[in-house]
Amino acid sequence: MKIQITVKKIACYKDLMKQYENPIEHTCDMKMGQVFFTDGVHKPDGMCDSAWEVMLPFVRDLACGKDNFFDGWMKNPKSAMISCNDGFRPVSFYIEVVEE
Repeated sequence: MKIQITVKKIACYKDLMKQYENPIEHTCDMKMGQVFFTDGVHKPDGMCDSAWEVMLPFVRDLACGKDNFFDGWMKNPKSAMISCNDGFRPVSFYIEVVEE
């Protein structure tokens, strides 16, 4: 199955960055509304490695036909809302099965 991954929200916690993060030049490249496609195995070009690692179990399961995670968590049972693990600038991704 074909899986679509859409960037839905990008947060930025400047107070936490100021208090805990060392200054870095390059951070996240994700853009609001950005869309990626995958077969459930291969990381899409341009997808953050860290975000991919977090969402991969859900992407893989959806691509293999599994749905209804956590007994009705999502309105669309063939989807998941997953955030990357960056505590300073988390990105939320909507992952869904798309018809081919």
